[in-house]
Order: sequence, then structure tokens, then C-alpha cells
Amino acid sequence: MKFLRLSVIVIILGLLASCGGEPQTPAEPTIVEGFMADPEAVGRGRALFAGSCSGYCHRTQPGESDALFLFDCEWKNGGSDQEIFDTVTNGVPNTRMVGFGSNFPEGDDDLWKIIAYLRSNQQACS
Repeated sequence: MKFLRLSVIVIILGLLASCGGEPQTPAEPTIVEGFMADPEAVGRGRALFAGSCSGYCHRTQPGESDALFLFDCEWKNGGSDQEIFDTVTNGVPNTRMVGFGSNFPEGDDDLWKIIAYLRSNQQACS
């Protein structure tokens, strides 16, 4: 009886392994992609960027500045949406880029809207 039970378990495990892992599901849009599709969210991101970022450090056009230009394809501290989120949240040690934490009026959603604004206005990457 033990042999039969063990055989059934081995067969089931073999069938599960041959399925190729997790089932394939369509990729869901990221938070940023969702906000990029919403003109009001991008507009809020623009306003927040103007009041929090470009008002003090980052420019909206390339030019002379000690702060990085954020609309090109060159990201010094990681260019994925999550890396940008982490950089703004935590800051960059030994620079004047302080961490904002979740101090935006609508918390993390506002930061994702800023990232959506940056992505919506990013120069074409080659």
C-alpha cells in the first residue's frame, strides 16, 4: 500500500513539473503605466514635480545644473520605476538629494504620478 501511495505522489509531482511552472497570465499594467494613461494623474505629477523637484533642483530642460536632468535615458541611480521610487523615497547618500519618504500629500500615489509624468515626457531612447 505504501508503494502505491508513493507511486501516485511521484506521478503527480512529475505531472506538475512537466507543466512548465506557473500558469501564464497576461502582464498587468504597472502602477506607472496606469497613471500614464490618466491625463489628470500625469497633470498632478507635473504640478508636484514643479513644486517639489524642478522648483529647487531638477530642470525640465537640459542645461547647467548640479542636479540630474530626469527626462533623458541616463539614470545614475537606477532607471526602473521602482528604483526611481526608492531613490526619491530614501534619497542619495552624500548628495543633496534628500529622501522625501511618503511626505507627498497623497503619499506613494503622488510619487508614482511624478514618475508617470517623467516617463510621459522622457526623450526617446536609442
